[in-house]
Amino acid sequence: MTALELLAPAKNLACGMAAVDHGADAVYIGAQRFGARAAAGNSVEDIRQLCDYAHLYGVKVYVTVNTIIYDDELEATEQLICQLAEIGVDAILVQDMGVLRMDLPPISLHASTQTDNRTVEKVRWLQQLGFQRVVLARELSVSEIAAIHKEVPDMPLEVFVHGALCVSYSGLCYASQYCFGRSANRGACAQFCRMKFDLLDADGKEIEHQRHLLSLKDMNQSDHLEELIEAGATSFKIEGRLKEVSYVKNVVAAYSQRLDAIIARHPDRYSRASRGHCTYSFTPNLNKTFNRGFTTYFLHGRQPDIFSPDTPKAMGEYVGFVKEMRRDSFNVAGTATFANGDGLCFINEDRELEGFRVNRAEGNRLYPHEMPRHLHAGMALYRNNDQEFERQLSRQSSERKIPLVMRLDVTDDGFALSADGVKVSIPCEHQQAEKPQRENIIRQLSRLGGTPYECSRVALPDDFNYFIPSSLLAELRRKLVEGAAFEGRMCRLRGSKVPPSRVEGAAFAGRRYGLPYLYNISNRLARGFYEEQGLSDIAPAFEVRRPKDAALLMQCRHCLRYSLGCCMKNGGGRPQWKEPLFLRLGDGRRFRLDFDCKQCQMNVYATD
Repeated sequence: MTALELLAPAKNLACGMAAVDHGADAVYIGAQRFGARAAAGNSVEDIRQLCDYAHLYGVKVYVTVNTIIYDDELEATEQLICQLAEIGVDAILVQDMGVLRMDLPPISLHASTQTDNRTVEKVRWLQQLGFQRVVLARELSVSEIAAIHKEVPDMPLEVFVHGALCVSYSGLCYASQYCFGRSANRGACAQFCRMKFDLLDADGKEIEHQRHLLSLKDMNQSDHLEELIEAGATSFKIEGRLKEVSYVKNVVAAYSQRLDAIIARHPDRYSRASRGHCTYSFTPNLNKTFNRGFTTYFLHGRQPDIFSPDTPKAMGEYVGFVKEMRRDSFNVAGTATFANGDGLCFINEDRELEGFRVNRAEGNRLYPHEMPRHLHAGMALYRNNDQEFERQLSRQSSERKIPLVMRLDVTDDGFALSADGVKVSIPCEHQQAEKPQRENIIRQLSRLGGTPYECSRVALPDDFNYFIPSSLLAELRRKLVEGAAFEGRMCRLRGSKVPPSRVEGAAFAGRRYGLPYLYNISNRLARGFYEEQGLSDIAPAFEVRRPKDAALLMQCRHCLRYSLGCCMKNGGGRPQWKEPLFLRLGDGRRFRLDFDCKQCQMNVYATD
């Protein structure tokens, strides 16, 4: 039986608890420092509270410690990991290999996608180093995932299934550091890839003008989870540690329902990795939550239309087209219903996104607060803020309950109640009942409102005919709930204290980079680690010492040749430009593009 894990993001404690309530099997969250989203930090105390809550349901908590670390931060990082282990965190996500040379307590290590995990050799090497899970690169196809699983079958594989996409392989993007002094490897990405560029050829001819040529759509694999499961993935990760609680609620609920449906079709093969089932007061809808349009990315190989050149902002759901315009309103042709306050947007004739707020909705006639200047009849409309849907999510929108089968038995000096591996008892005189007590006993013991549990059945011996005061039944019920909650937490704590099992002397078998700064070595422990691995060509990370020559800033599977219809390898037309091509920012800075067709990869270089 394979346990399937839905892994949800948590910006903060509230988001983490909402993820648990809406069906997550695990939650990943950042501590105050050293996470790849510097703006999403949380105190150790908040993470402890999340662990206490999540572990009731068997939900795991992972903490991101996945930035590169400087020498003067090594001690603080080690102290943080020790604190996280002490409060019961189930695993930490790691990028910096210096962590492996720290004096750490037993705690599971997951290799972050920041370690560039895209080959069998890299995954096998990480396993030998003691990592207990690998987060694969977002760019991998289902066949590539299956190949890795086939060769390293006992390494749990985590894959991204939803949310924003980085255009560069994670951990190998230095554009933000190069341009703005903000390192993506330090959790401070300035989102270079969401900016506007001109595309120039070698003669300076402008091929594209001020378009978001590196901005990708958002990933959505909700219709392909079963393919990923069959390929060998067991953890399905939702991106979004900067997203608000409504995003977490909706997306987690949508994917949880999809996983449950798969398990219902294959109950003998799959199960959920945590306990409890959810009841929702809304209908999950991925189109209603922040998205730039959806793509399955490279799941089935290279596909057209994976990027969003007109805008890096949320488009939302298509709601119809403008049918008829008046001075202060317009009519929408479509089946959507609207509410006062809805946020709508459209792409204007200059291929720019324009948005506006609906002041008043009367059926399909909408009255904006101010009529958009560039809106015309025939234009497609999208809703990126659904007021009614947001109102539903602003309230308590899910309840998660763990079913208990209770059994009441007679003891020598009283009665015992057991469920879920927990048994509690109370002393009580054995008093024969004058009237049947079964219905009252079942009713009293089933009152589990306000707890994480619900009673699915109460079993009593066939010859049970005793009177038990309601107050004592309530006491039995309370003690059982406390015992079950404690046991749930302790089971998770015991399970998290598994020391990494490392293969001594494991030789380096990861991806060998031609440029040594791509190993992201930013401290003495990481340097010692790679020296121990036998690497001779070692250089400091880009963030520590900028390379003298024109630097490789990005390695992308997204390819502009292909996206513009000029990939000869995939049957495109012959380009009408002279290479090399260059991207140019609005401030005039240029970046050379190199098309590595053998690797099916586009590289972005600095030009100085």
